[in-house]
Amino acid sequence: MIPISTSKSTDATDEASKGQIRQANEALILAAAERVFAGAGFGGATMAAIAEASGLPKANLHYYFGSKQELYRTVLARTLKDWLVPTHGITPKADPREAIERYIRDKMALSAQRPHASKVFANELLHGAPVIKALLATELREMVLAKAAVIDGWIAAGRMAAVDSVHLFFTIWAATQTYADFDVQVSAVLGRPELSVKDHARATEHVVSLILRGCGLYP
Repeated sequence: MIPISTSKSTDATDEASKGQIRQANEALILAAAERVFAGAGFGGATMAAIAEASGLPKANLHYYFGSKQELYRTVLARTLKDWLVPTHGITPKADPREAIERYIRDKMALSAQRPHASKVFANELLHGAPVIKALLATELREMVLAKAAVIDGWIAAGRMAAVDSVHLFFTIWAATQTYADFDVQVSAVLGRPELSVKDHARATEHVVSLILRGCGLYP
């Protein structure tokens, strides 16, 4: 009987295991970086503080991301990418009400689930977007113009009320991200130490209803 070599399958298993470990560590680091950058800003944040928040050695941060600048850039790029994913449902054949409602709900969910990421992004913009201005002028602009063209098509076909399709996105961003960027203000007015799941649910229904009605798309 000819012996069967298991070296290739073992190597493949080892590589898969290493890949899973890398993904898990990167996720821990990025989540910690969001919290630290949100609280201290880029200037005040340190790799040591991020390492402590992640529960991983500082050497791991440099191994996966190289420097604080690269880690910061990755946090911003990932946040923008995650914000763009919900726009995929805005297509010519989609139902306008369902597509816009889904986009709003997904954006509200991201504000509730990852408020620190939103704050890091907002702080970057308040400082003139020195790191991601190119992404805003290319990837984000291209997405908005493409999806605005879809909305214009819906309007031309009489499927929704006439609105400024580009500024509709600005309105949605402002309405959804405020619950992350200015949660302290919202909590203070509502008389809460922090926003609860119930508060986010109430806010989501309000924003969905308000914007859909403005688009002539009644829920």
